[in-house]
Amino acid sequence: MRVKDLPVDAYQAAESTVAFRLFADQDIPTLTVPEQIAAKLGDRILASVMLAGARIGEAELSEEFRVSRGPIRDALRILEREGLVTLLPRRGAIVTELNEKELDELMEIRAGLFEVVIRKIGKQPSAEWLQILASGTDRLEKLASDPHSGDDYAETTYRLILLCARLAGNQKLHRLLTGLSLQTLRYSKLGLATVERRQRSASLWRLALDAQRKGDVESLVALARTRIYESSLESTRQMAARAKVKSGKLK
Repeated sequence: MRVKDLPVDAYQAAESTVAFRLFADQDIPTLTVPEQIAAKLGDRILASVMLAGARIGEAELSEEFRVSRGPIRDALRILEREGLVTLLPRRGAIVTELNEKELDELMEIRAGLFEVVIRKIGKQPSAEWLQILASGTDRLEKLASDPHSGDDYAETTYRLILLCARLAGNQKLHRLLTGLSLQTLRYSKLGLATVERRQRSASLWRLALDAQRKGDVESLVALARTRIYESSLESTRQMAARAKVKSGKLK
């Protein structure tokens, strides 16, 4: 059985955010040792336990995970492919820095791809998708006002988008979106960092659920564009604010 044939509940059950993404590429719902290591490291990066620009030591990871450096290097290559790690010739690996140019490029591509997904699934939504969207929207509304649930909120939107892409029925389209998903999630966490932004986002998801139930595809597309645009603006603002703070500390 291939992952694409698994019940959505089985696919959705992966606790690790990175594992959730990696399962999309698997013929069977298991991960290799390098993929398991990549999932653990990737989750640390997404949680800002490993900060942007931080050096990643192969020797330390080899000791921590009790494996040779081979699986560590394979794990780092996986994370490089996902845009979370940058491998520097003869200098090792670092956590990829966030920047406005990459954000603009990612959001432009993501908006275009997700519009195709929405148009495909919006015309004939399955009962499965309507149930997922309804339960996901309920969860987002519960998380939106909790000042400590920013990461959970962003990761819930991330899973909703990938499940939507999966259920749209186009494997190549799903693969393209998942390939950008972890890079995008780092920026989405910035864009959803405040309670105000999460409450606004949750209201847009509720409107999207209503539009989906009515079969109003154009409203679905417009709402998705608004979510992406507003998240991108806030991500840019957050990066500028953090850069200002960092610059002040360096003086």
